[in-house]
Amino acid sequence: MKKIEAIIRPFKLEDVKVALVNAGIVGMTVSEVRGFGRQKGQVERYRGSEFTVEFLQKLKIEVVVADESEEMVLKAISEAAKTGEIGDGKIFVTPVNSVLRIRTGEIDQAAL
Repeated sequence: MKKIEAIIRPFKLEDVKVALVNAGIVGMTVSEVRGFGRQKGQVERYRGSEFTVEFLQKLKIEVVVADESEEMVLKAISEAAKTGEIGDGKIFVTPVNSVLRIRTGEIDQAAL
Protein backbone atom coordinates (compact mmCIF):
# COMPACT_ATOMS: atom_id res chain seq x y z
CA MET A 1 0.00 0.00 0.00
CA LYS A 2 1.04 3.60 -0.61
CA LYS A 3 0.15 6.88 1.02
CA ILE A 4 -0.11 9.65 -1.53
CA GLU A 5 0.06 13.23 -0.26
CA ALA A 6 -0.61 16.03 -2.72
CA ILE A 7 -0.09 19.71 -1.99
CA ILE A 8 -2.33 21.65 -4.40
CA ARG A 9 -3.86 25.05 -5.03
CA PRO A 10 -7.15 25.45 -3.10
CA PHE A 11 -9.27 26.21 -6.17
CA LYS A 12 -8.22 22.89 -7.74
CA LEU A 13 -9.78 20.77 -4.97
CA GLU A 14 -13.02 20.02 -6.78
CA ASP A 15 -11.20 19.03 -9.99
CA VAL A 16 -8.89 16.69 -8.05
CA LYS A 17 -11.79 15.20 -6.08
CA VAL A 18 -13.71 14.44 -9.28
CA ALA A 19 -10.60 12.90 -10.88
CA LEU A 20 -10.01 10.67 -7.85
CA VAL A 21 -13.64 9.55 -7.68
CA ASN A 22 -13.50 8.75 -11.40
CA ALA A 23 -10.33 6.74 -10.70
CA GLY A 24 -12.22 4.66 -8.11
CA ILE A 25 -10.88 6.33 -4.97
CA VAL A 26 -13.67 6.58 -2.41
CA GLY A 27 -11.96 8.25 0.56
CA MET A 28 -9.53 11.09 1.11
CA THR A 29 -8.43 13.50 3.79
CA VAL A 30 -8.09 17.20 3.03
CA SER A 31 -6.22 19.67 5.25
CA GLU A 32 -5.62 23.39 4.90
CA VAL A 33 -1.88 24.04 5.02
CA ARG A 34 0.49 26.95 4.43
CA GLY A 35 3.90 26.89 2.85
CA PHE A 36 6.21 28.13 0.17
CA GLY A 37 8.49 26.65 -2.42
CA ARG A 38 10.26 28.24 -5.33
CA GLN A 39 7.67 31.02 -5.34
CA LYS A 40 9.07 32.29 -2.03
CA GLY A 41 5.71 33.90 -1.23
CA GLN A 42 4.07 36.70 -3.11
CA VAL A 43 3.94 40.49 -2.89
CA GLU A 44 0.52 42.00 -2.19
CA ARG A 45 -0.78 45.54 -1.69
CA TYR A 46 -3.12 46.68 1.04
CA ARG A 47 -4.13 50.35 1.38
CA GLY A 48 -1.14 51.48 -0.63
CA SER A 49 1.42 49.46 1.34
CA GLU A 50 3.31 46.55 -0.11
CA PHE A 51 3.90 43.45 1.97
CA THR A 52 5.07 39.92 1.30
CA VAL A 53 2.94 36.90 2.09
CA GLU A 54 5.61 34.31 2.81
CA PHE A 55 3.39 31.31 3.48
CA LEU A 56 0.80 30.68 0.79
CA GLN A 57 -2.51 28.91 1.34
CA LYS A 58 -2.48 25.36 -0.04
CA LEU A 59 -4.46 22.18 0.48
CA LYS A 60 -3.01 18.79 1.34
CA ILE A 61 -4.90 15.76 0.07
CA GLU A 62 -4.02 12.38 1.54
CA VAL A 63 -5.13 9.01 0.17
CA VAL A 64 -3.95 5.48 0.85
CA VAL A 65 -4.18 3.12 -2.12
CA ALA A 66 -3.18 -0.37 -3.16
CA ASP A 67 0.22 -0.58 -4.88
CA GLU A 68 -1.37 -1.33 -8.25
CA SER A 69 -3.44 1.91 -8.10
CA GLU A 70 -0.48 4.20 -7.44
CA GLU A 71 0.31 5.25 -11.03
CA MET A 72 -3.36 5.82 -11.90
CA VAL A 73 -3.86 8.03 -8.82
CA LEU A 74 -0.66 10.00 -9.48
CA LYS A 75 -1.79 10.65 -13.04
CA ALA A 76 -5.31 11.66 -11.97
CA ILE A 77 -4.06 14.13 -9.35
CA SER A 78 -1.31 15.64 -11.48
CA GLU A 79 -3.57 16.18 -14.49
CA ALA A 80 -6.42 17.65 -12.41
CA ALA A 81 -4.21 19.95 -10.30
CA LYS A 82 -2.00 21.29 -13.10
CA THR A 83 -2.27 24.90 -14.22
CA GLY A 84 1.19 25.06 -15.78
CA GLU A 85 2.24 27.91 -13.48
CA ILE A 86 4.79 27.93 -10.69
CA GLY A 87 3.14 26.90 -7.41
CA ASP A 88 1.02 24.02 -8.73
CA GLY A 89 2.28 21.86 -5.85
CA LYS A 90 3.92 18.53 -5.23
CA ILE A 91 2.95 14.89 -4.76
CA PHE A 92 4.70 12.66 -2.24
CA VAL A 93 4.44 8.86 -2.14
CA THR A 94 5.38 6.82 0.91
CA PRO A 95 4.96 3.14 1.75
CA VAL A 96 2.30 2.12 4.28
CA ASN A 97 3.01 -0.96 6.35
CA SER A 98 -0.43 -1.54 7.79
CA VAL A 99 -3.93 -0.07 8.03
CA LEU A 100 -6.59 -0.81 10.65
CA ARG A 101 -10.23 0.25 10.32
CA ILE A 102 -11.18 1.14 13.89
CA ARG A 103 -14.92 0.44 13.58
CA THR A 104 -14.68 -3.11 12.18
CA GLY A 105 -11.15 -4.21 13.01
CA GLU A 106 -10.42 -4.92 9.32
CA ILE A 107 -6.76 -4.67 8.40
CA ASP A 108 -4.70 -3.78 5.36
CA GLN A 109 -6.48 -4.12 1.96
CA ALA A 110 -9.87 -4.85 3.59
CA ALA A 111 -9.56 -1.63 5.60
CA LEU A 112 -9.16 0.55 2.52
